[in-house]
Amino acid sequence: MNTLIAILIGAVGGVVAALCGVGGGVVMVPAFVFLLKLGQKTAVATSLAAIVFTAIATSMKNHGNGLIRWDVALSAGIAGAIVGWFAADWLKEFRDVTLTRIFASVIIVFGVAMWVQSFEKIDLSNEQKAQSQAPHQENLK
Repeated sequence: MNTLIAILIGAVGGVVAALCGVGGGVVMVPAFVFLLKLGQKTAVATSLAAIVFTAIATSMKNHGNGLIRWDVALSAGIAGAIVGWFAADWLKEFRDVTLTRIFASVIIVFGVAMWVQSFEKIDLSNEQKAQSQAPHQENLK
């Protein structure tokens, strides 16, 4: 039964990862804690291991769709990997309740900030499409 629940958690995590760029922390960690009764530390570590597969698959697809800014991805990825390597040792130093509160606070702060900012943003995907088509239209005249 746990395997089926883990598969369903992974599937939901994959959808959220593909659409929102997150899935491990936002979906898998709470689901592992609530549905599989994992401790917070184990849920975090397990989520990070599981999301590797989702990240590889969705990154390959997004690369094919021309949506990745590799300069940003490589800089952030290398920095994240280096700092994450050392910060992973901090995981064992915190109590589960402290980690849960940190996790919830980060999700709330960034979630509210993004929600508020979404009302102010223009749709960059449409703007970028217009800019990429403009030179082609110019050549047709």
